[in-house]
Amino acid sequence: MGERSKARKRAVEVLYESDLRELDPETLLKERVGSTEAPAVSDYAVTLVSGVAEHRERIDELIVDYSEGWALSRMPIVDRSVLRLGFFEMLWGDGVPPAVVIDEAVQLGKALSTDDSPRFINGVLGRLSGIDENERESMRGSRDDSAEREHDGGTAADDSADVEDAADGSGQRRAEAGRGGQEED
Repeated sequence: MGERSKARKRAVEVLYESDLRELDPETLLKERVGSTEAPAVSDYAVTLVSGVAEHRERIDELIVDYSEGWALSRMPIVDRSVLRLGFFEMLWGDGVPPAVVIDEAVQLGKALSTDDSPRFINGVLGRLSGIDENERESMRGSRDDSAEREHDGGTAADDSADVEDAADGSGQRRAEAGRGGQEED
């Protein structure tokens, strides 16, 4: 698994936990960064979580629009977290191709959520990827400086290598205990 893939997975874990515990993602992130008791959080994972937190209200509105009839509260928490990450990367990210964002999100859905999640995630993000850049620009408003933060390296080419790693068909990824398919009450 490439470095950015690992960062995305860690970002989803933080977003999932913050949603489950009803905490601000950045507050939880501050607890996790530098902690010796939790897995490391890379700079790119921090960028992703912070970006999702910054744009969460708009991201959630768009997820509801693009999920065609699904309320956020009905989605498994993991799916919500993966979709939030995908929407952030497609709209405010640093130029990762939509196909890479979708593939990475689908792989996270396979590894961490229900059997139906990869298809659902693919459909929602696929609808978003079908819009042109002018429409994306209007969705996100003017691009602000905070979305342009530097990260710990890696390029869109690195992400393409991650896709090749993820598409090897080995099936080695498994859901973490207690993560898959949990829904809010």
